[in-house]
Amino acid sequence: MPRSVQELVELLDLERIEVDLFRGHQPDTLVQRVFGGQVAAHALVAAHHTVDPAYEVHSLHSYFLRPGDPTVPIVYDVERIREGRSFATRRVMARQHGKPIYYQTLGFQRPESGLEHQDPMPEVPGPDDCPSLAEVVAERTGERSEEWEREWAALDVRHAGRSGPGGDLPDDGHPSRARLWMRVDGRLPDERLHHVAAFTYASDMTLIGATLVAHGRSPMDGSVMPASLDHTVWFHRPFRADEWWLYDQVSPFAGGARGLAIGRIFTQDGTLVASVAQEGLIRPVS
Repeated sequence: MPRSVQELVELLDLERIEVDLFRGHQPDTLVQRVFGGQVAAHALVAAHHTVDPAYEVHSLHSYFLRPGDPTVPIVYDVERIREGRSFATRRVMARQHGKPIYYQTLGFQRPESGLEHQDPMPEVPGPDDCPSLAEVVAERTGERSEEWEREWAALDVRHAGRSGPGGDLPDDGHPSRARLWMRVDGRLPDERLHHVAAFTYASDMTLIGATLVAHGRSPMDGSVMPASLDHTVWFHRPFRADEWWLYDQVSPFAGGARGLAIGRIFTQDGTLVASVAQEGLIRPVS
């Protein structure tokens, strides 16, 4: 995985190989399959390159079909579904070895004003008062944090509380909740594409973990087989992925070896800037 913000920027930069056809290269990694956030971010970047700059992405909806092979590049094929005066739509297919591994549909909109409201941001300790997620994982699993930090060094992630067994948050009607402060660990270029792509990359990192909080388990403790099944992001307002944002995650349901997680993303000033939903495989290992 990228070990610095520069490596992350380079990873998210696609090669154009034909009209509406792009190729994404792989990072150096120890994992056995491609990280889902990487594929989602690549697909977003590919679609963005086919849309008039006057439009901004407002949502993406995606399905993970097959595990990605981390040893070969991924090809992204963009289909131009709709060009409207206010909205544009794209569909992206990612494929390897001649087979689709991922589909993404994206909506773009020309910015306009309208009615506004938002949920309030929950009260949480600030990021400087929270331990790193690597430290928390090491404490819970007994594993050293070096491997975690090697794979995720481009991201700064702080644990801001969780419910469940041994947690520090009341369930408040939500028995499986996890809160994290996150940011890209370094300065990104100012272009908005870098920030929505980097956020999309990071947004897939911890949602499955939120579905396991109520059960006292972790995707990394070997007790379940975890995998992202689908992933949706709604972008509400522009924000910088290299400045702190709170990932307030709750899992309203788990069953059938699947868990659903929903996330609200707030900047430090309390602005709700994005929402995320994901269903993941959490099949118990016998």
